[in-house]
Amino acid sequence: MQEKNVKISIRNLYKIFGDDPETALSFATQGMEKPELLEEHNHVLGLKDINVDIHEGEITVIMGLSGSGKSTLIRHINRLIEPTAGEIKMDDIDIMHLSDEELRVMRQTKMSMVFQKFALLPHRTVMENVALSLELRGMKAKQREQEAQKWIEKVELEGYEDSYPNQCSGGMQQRVGIARALTSNSEVMLMDEAFSALDPIVRTNMQDLLLRLQQDLKKTIIFITHDLDEALKLADHLIILKDGYIVQQGEPQHILLNPNDIYIEEFVSDINRARVLRVRSIMSEIDPKVTTFAGQVDYNDNLENVIALSKGDTTKVFQVMQDDRPVGYLKMKDLFKALVPRIIIDDD
Repeated sequence: MQEKNVKISIRNLYKIFGDDPETALSFATQGMEKPELLEEHNHVLGLKDINVDIHEGEITVIMGLSGSGKSTLIRHINRLIEPTAGEIKMDDIDIMHLSDEELRVMRQTKMSMVFQKFALLPHRTVMENVALSLELRGMKAKQREQEAQKWIEKVELEGYEDSYPNQCSGGMQQRVGIARALTSNSEVMLMDEAFSALDPIVRTNMQDLLLRLQQDLKKTIIFITHDLDEALKLADHLIILKDGYIVQQGEPQHILLNPNDIYIEEFVSDINRARVLRVRSIMSEIDPKVTTFAGQVDYNDNLENVIALSKGDTTKVFQVMQDDRPVGYLKMKDLFKALVPRIIIDDD
């Protein structure tokens, strides 16, 4: 598989809130943690030594509990927050060195943002909200409305072009926000808790919509959430934060099967593993000695469907298919082992 290009590179990023962050930085770089820095020096450690590569065309999900630093991190990427130390590059351009004018252009053309609270202009219609970024660039009304209409239809809001935000449900308002971000034709979409204010069913529908759009668009999306189910559903690359530092990052299935910390183990302990884990994560590679199969399963199928197919028979072996070709096999015994969370022993 060809490795994707790094779109955004973050290196050695620190953010400290307080009156003298430079002095407090020296304590943080020597290993002082967030509680000690607050108690002993009255400074808040927002981010600690963040190192991340965000790949082009992928959904990178940053998750953690309240106070973990996830929203602080995403706001560094478009420099709504200035770092105490570190480097952020997009396409090898150092975002930290952009002038005010260069930063304004970047926010208008290269990065779009979808907010938790929708951030729609209440006195403007759906069409006017969606076309806002093109209006700010000086595009003529007819041309920008034609472009906006395309994305209104993509997010399934046709017929509501002349409605105002207060005439739309929460889910519809968030669709407007997504259409507005897409209309800007930006290379990167930042989504900060974009679905967390929605009811569960609407939230699930919005997740499905985003994944459908991403299949065609292949945008570079950075998505913030505190919900692990949402993170596992959306992420190509998952980053888990705690107290401003990265506890673990990687492919979500790998993290679920190989948590490297008791904190991660606790995070994933209540997950329905059968519904989340995919065949690809636990299958074995093709073996010429294994030739008898109870049937075929898809590479990306979840384990819940395989269990139903097997009717719980632990002796069965299935051939794994990807794009109509065999790529491995799956023993039901291995499947059931994967359903049991790994226990991490705390040596302390």
